[in-house]
Amino acid sequence: MPAAAKSVPSPLIPPAAPRQAVRAGASAAHKALQKMGLRRDIDLALHLPLRYEDETRITPLSSARDGQMVQIEATVTASDVQLRPRRQLVVQVDDGSATCELRFFSFYPSHLKTLAVGARLRIRGEVKGGFWGRQMLHPAFRQAGGELPAALTPVYPTTAGLPQPYLRRAVVSALARADLSDTLPPGAEPPVTGFYRKNGLQRLCSLREALTFLHHPTPDVALSTLEDHSHPAWQRLKAEELLAQQLSQYQSRRERDRLRAPVLRPQPAQGAALPLHEQLLAVLPFGLTAAQRRVGEEIAADLARPVPMHRLLQGDVGSGKTVVSALAACVAMDAGWQCALMAPTEILAEQHFAKMIGWLEPLLAALGRKVAWLVGGQKKKDRTAMLALVESGEAALVVGTHAVIQEQVRFKNLALAIIDEQHRFGVAQRLALRKKLAEGVAAGPPQGDAAPPGGSDPRSGGAWGHKVPMEPHMLMMSATPIPRTLAMSYYADLDVSVIDELPPGRTPIVTKLIADSRKDEVIERIGAQVAAGRQVYWVCPLIEESEALDLSNATATHADLSEALPGVMVGLLHSRMPTAEKKAVMALFSSGQMGVLVSTTVIEVGVDVPNASLMVIEHAERFGLSQLHQLRGRVGRGAAASACVLLYSTNDSGRVGETAKERLRAMAETNDGFEIARRDLEIRGPGEFLGARQSGDALLRFADLATDTHLLEWARELAPRMLDRHPELAAKHIARWLGGKSDYLKA
Repeated sequence: MPAAAKSVPSPLIPPAAPRQAVRAGASAAHKALQKMGLRRDIDLALHLPLRYEDETRITPLSSARDGQMVQIEATVTASDVQLRPRRQLVVQVDDGSATCELRFFSFYPSHLKTLAVGARLRIRGEVKGGFWGRQMLHPAFRQAGGELPAALTPVYPTTAGLPQPYLRRAVVSALARADLSDTLPPGAEPPVTGFYRKNGLQRLCSLREALTFLHHPTPDVALSTLEDHSHPAWQRLKAEELLAQQLSQYQSRRERDRLRAPVLRPQPAQGAALPLHEQLLAVLPFGLTAAQRRVGEEIAADLARPVPMHRLLQGDVGSGKTVVSALAACVAMDAGWQCALMAPTEILAEQHFAKMIGWLEPLLAALGRKVAWLVGGQKKKDRTAMLALVESGEAALVVGTHAVIQEQVRFKNLALAIIDEQHRFGVAQRLALRKKLAEGVAAGPPQGDAAPPGGSDPRSGGAWGHKVPMEPHMLMMSATPIPRTLAMSYYADLDVSVIDELPPGRTPIVTKLIADSRKDEVIERIGAQVAAGRQVYWVCPLIEESEALDLSNATATHADLSEALPGVMVGLLHSRMPTAEKKAVMALFSSGQMGVLVSTTVIEVGVDVPNASLMVIEHAERFGLSQLHQLRGRVGRGAAASACVLLYSTNDSGRVGETAKERLRAMAETNDGFEIARRDLEIRGPGEFLGARQSGDALLRFADLATDTHLLEWARELAPRMLDRHPELAAKHIARWLGGKSDYLKA
């Protein structure tokens, strides 16, 4: 045990406490370790300090600056318990160069003995100057003597019931016991770049050397290199973490490649002259763009293989992802299989897929098949009827929210799952989704060459001679473009298709930043737009802490606009409205009868009203970049010139926060969804960007995708080679870094 830890009194376990109290304190600390996920020796070894304290030197009081954290060695000259204005222990010390007052508002009887007059102490704290002289509030202290530490003292992230001395001892013990042997194959060292390469560093240190150093760095190290994670020891950890992530992703991809999936090729359904996708193309009132045709071919090629497709379809707002997914659904339904379409909220599901149902329902009716609708708020009678359609296979297309994957839903023969805005589902939901959809694949195996002898046509409802374990094909869609580094990192097990071309007729959207002090001018502009026959969205911000505040904010705005725009129908839409009421409001707006729609963020995705030409976003500084971009994409869908007004509120000094300013500036400067996404990643980080907060774990603890691209490239290149040639090392590396968390990377 370090000397400092022996005599610094713990606030939880006073030195004079009886033995059973010490045992109880240790038990509480052990539970706190478990709560923080620090269960294995390697977990503790990888639990790195937040910052460091320098206890390697003694600073004379006379040379300490105001606000500086210093360690002094001084003699107690006075010690007194004062009762006013509150009970406190006040101690005067003198180190020979100056005097200082130590003040404690919380103390134990043992402190009075340790801090008695004449005691020589080693004291560490922040020096503050005041009218009565120098002072330290609640400094750490112990008896003077003994050698000074040779390394900086780590300060770890902790929780209630887990004092720093206990955590430091636990880390030291774990470091000694943990297996930190090298898991990298010979000759596969991470690259050294930048300053250290220029100064002759040939290779990064080993994992054990890196961890030992980062837990106890020498005092001569530049603290800035520890804080910004640029030190070679940090680089080693980042490289190994990224490698573990890539190994897990590639392993997941290979596991899926060993699974089977229905082979789906475009062909006419029984009794039809043309395949469904060709019938759909014939009735569409527009032609496909070159980008839509390209990604459609990529998806069709995947569906024709006997392994499950796992493809992400990216496209900016309004790029035409829906029609591409509809064509994919046609291929599955033509072959007699079922297709499921799922969106994160009811209004998004209904709005986003209204077109698809409109396109496909008439075509399916000719084949005697139907479209089922499954959401959480359905009446029992309606839900029972829909569940029966799904189980019998009569429903070729099942559209809905997460209700699609609930316990009661039984698919007859699911072949394709299309998930809109997948990142908006929580990680646990995504894992449940994959498990549920795998259950939905019928007993029928891949068709064609892969079919076993004696099988019957799945379209006839016949059963195969024996079951083949299968998964459905999965197509995930996102209107939030994924930056390249993020796709390389978190989607290594996905194929990515990008629709990088907007359909003709989409008008550029002009974005204006306007302070809310000029709200009256904006309302005048709204009046002019409505008078010209156009429609307007007014979006109120989401206040996470209070749904009631969201509602009152939107309701007040609705009342203000109704009063300011006499003769104009102003609607209100928010998440707490009954479903029927939401539908009625959206129907009035979609039909053009309603001039202005005041809404919370429920209209972020899936609403398509070509006549809407103005989007006003109130308190725009509260929104994330991708969310602002999604909202902006609700206008500019027709031929009329469109604009997005970002109304921002300032603080008392008339300024807006720096991070908010960055977001707003980015919105004004570009309409490019990929550039928006890149900046959003820089500002928010990957966890929030991917909707990973709900998992409770950071997706990357050490590496930074904005600065560590060279290490990510190294990990991507090494991972498949390592799985092929060194599978034991790969398994050990994944277990060390991810433990049981690798499933989160597959969600």
